[in-house]
Amino acid sequence: MSGTERQALRLRRLWAEGRTAFGVIATIPSPAVARLLATGGLDWLIVDLEHGPIDHPSAHAMILALSGTGCTPLVRVAANEGWMAKAPLDYGAQGINFPMISDAAGAERAARALRYPPHGDRLWGPFHAPSAWSRSMPDYMAAADEQAICMITIEHADAVARIDEIMAVPGIDCAVIGIGDLATSVGLKGQLDHPEVRDLVAKAEAGILRSGIPLGGAARLPGQATAMVERGYRLLALGFDVTLLQRGLEAGLAGLPR
Repeated sequence: MSGTERQALRLRRLWAEGRTAFGVIATIPSPAVARLLATGGLDWLIVDLEHGPIDHPSAHAMILALSGTGCTPLVRVAANEGWMAKAPLDYGAQGINFPMISDAAGAERAARALRYPPHGDRLWGPFHAPSAWSRSMPDYMAAADEQAICMITIEHADAVARIDEIMAVPGIDCAVIGIGDLATSVGLKGQLDHPEVRDLVAKAEAGILRSGIPLGGAARLPGQATAMVERGYRLLALGFDVTLLQRGLEAGLAGLPR
């Protein structure tokens, strides 16, 4: 197995071993920052096309910057639309994070967007993905359906109510709980520790764990990651690139005579 194949399968190997994959969500359109994060020991990096100012050329360059690092490049798209996933896959993303999945039909649409017919609806045209990972076109096509990671985000109260039917959809590789939008969906914007929000999170966690599909989320506070791993999380975001910069700056300035 080549280095690029090992990189593509890294998350699946960690999950099969019952281990947690740690990563960061990148919102800064910079290959240099992406490379720095990837060489710092992360298992994955999500290039954020949903909320940040990253465009497709920048995303392509950031994905290429991860080559040889062992850090799996994923892309978060702005909506659960197959056409939004198409270009990132074709220029080298090894998985797609789909936001706001609230029912089984949406989960199925996401899963099918990553696979070619007859297993899905992906259209052919990966002109850049094979070269991004030093593979031939036939080798890329042979492994594309199996290796692409479909990550869905559970971030609405409706999704929690339907969690079992969502998690029963074939082709979902990881389900992430988005607590910020989950709180917003019940009128509790920013109140992430409100009892109602905590109850929704607990119900979502239980449903995802019942399915056997890896559970993902974000460790919002220092020291929170360990407790989440013990609760069964197998994919954890340690923050955003911007929040890590902010934390580092705050730590560097702390105690200085100013």
